[in-house]
Amino acid sequence: MDCIPKAHGGLKSVFLRFISDQEGATAIEYALIAGMLSIAIVASVIAVGDGISSVWNYISDEVTAGLAR
Repeated sequence: MDCIPKAHGGLKSVFLRFISDQEGATAIEYALIAGMLSIAIVASVIAVGDGISSVWNYISDEVTAGLAR
């Protein structure tokens, strides 16, 4: 039960350790970066997907027209 302060000095020690601990902040920063990258990837896929859909529709129309001749 190391994290439970035994006296006033112990409380100060726990508080100073809490303030100096950077692991949680680093994890949050990585999570924010991952979230922003995910949003950018989804936006890119949506933008490119619309263009590719138009190309495939054009190809399909041309093939259908060619087979109908």
